[in-house]
Amino acid sequence: MNNPTDSSLIPLWLKILYSAFLAVLVPVYWINYGPTNFLYFCDVALLIALYAVWRESRLAASIAAVGILLPQLFWCLDFGLQLVRVSMGSVHTGMTAYMFDSTKSIFLRGLSFFHGWLPFLLLFLICRLGYDPRALKRWTLLAWFLCLVSFFFLPPAGAQLSNPNTPLNVNYVFGLNDAQKQTWLPDGAYLVVWMAALSIMAYLPTHLVLNKLANPVKSR
Repeated sequence: MNNPTDSSLIPLWLKILYSAFLAVLVPVYWINYGPTNFLYFCDVALLIALYAVWRESRLAASIAAVGILLPQLFWCLDFGLQLVRVSMGSVHTGMTAYMFDSTKSIFLRGLSFFHGWLPFLLLFLICRLGYDPRALKRWTLLAWFLCLVSFFFLPPAGAQLSNPNTPLNVNYVFGLNDAQKQTWLPDGAYLVVWMAALSIMAYLPTHLVLNKLANPVKSR
């Protein structure tokens, strides 16, 4: 790991390239999906990473990494599974089914490939900047807040919307299937279980691994 006192730990070309990507993605997503799309965990982490890249903020990079490294791994696995299903002529279902939705342009779907490379960018930032253990608490509180907003103010799974691109069941607060709510628990109980599961099964393990592999140091 480089010395944290170096004048610049993130190359300028990477900062510019990442900013250019977001300069395209944000307005395109805003027009096609609406502002509530930016309440997804992955999109929040994408924006936090922009701050981390330019400010070379160890804490910001750590927060984004704790939040999405493990979930994005499942995104990549699900996308691979969908490719296999499509090649066999099966109907595509699951969290990445939208990547095969022909009603959306290839360009729009192509922007979503950031789910595949963002985890590697965050790991690069952690290697360069170090890991800040405070990230676990801060991301967990942010994720819980996003879950509550998604549950109480955004359309649930199975909602019939005038614009089919409007996000529903944001952050899977009504179950893992956007087409219908889960039925094995009352909605409120499921939300509590889901928030706890994210903290214990996704964020905590990621924190433990990063804290062990990277040298925890004080944030800038």
